[in-house]
Amino acid sequence: MEDMTTALLRTLFSYFFLLLMLRVMGKRELGKLSVFDVVISIMLAEMAVLAIEEIEKPAILFYIPMLLIGLLEFLMAYISLKSKKVRDVVDGSADLIIENGEIREAAMKRNRLNMDDLMVHLRQKNVKNIADVEFALLEPTGQMSVFLKERKDPVTREDLGLFEREPVGLVSYKGLPIPLILDGRIRTEALNKIGQNELWLKREIRKYGIRDIRDVSFCSIDEHGIIYLDKKDKPPLQ
Repeated sequence: MEDMTTALLRTLFSYFFLLLMLRVMGKRELGKLSVFDVVISIMLAEMAVLAIEEIEKPAILFYIPMLLIGLLEFLMAYISLKSKKVRDVVDGSADLIIENGEIREAAMKRNRLNMDDLMVHLRQKNVKNIADVEFALLEPTGQMSVFLKERKDPVTREDLGLFEREPVGLVSYKGLPIPLILDGRIRTEALNKIGQNELWLKREIRKYGIRDIRDVSFCSIDEHGIIYLDKKDKPPLQ
């Protein structure tokens, strides 16, 4: 009974202790935590759990390290405020994923981001067509900031410097733009959905001066038959 009472009292104390520390440290909302913030939060939570479970040990052994972690957070926040280099190391910096409407494959690999992840980020920003994106930055928090092209009219193939639009009826579907090629691989199920085949797709990409599917990073088509295509970046010369 005594152990149960001790555990309950420590639970209550740990709850209000953590609440006070996080409040004082000015934690951001969960979706905007940096890597450093996540580490601090995990360490504090682990210390709180140990303080409740290890009731045979003095509580001070757990709460003093928690105070130390809080002081380290204050110290790192102050140093980061004064130094841009430290801030970049601790919190990281934004990385440009789409620049001037073109996907940067090197930045995608650096952030271990695949095309499906990119499309999810864009859909979360209510962007249905990657052709409408001018810039997209992956923030240190893992969120993506998206800047659309400044235009009111829908993007056409002529606007992108491509060939004339295909005749009406070539694409037989309604809905969001469909990725036809991801990371140099044809999505057969996507072609079936629009009523086309690989031969048609290969003819289309040849209009862009591309003969090998593997040279295409991303290719999609919307319900109007407008194709967006992004070539893979050329590797830098050694």
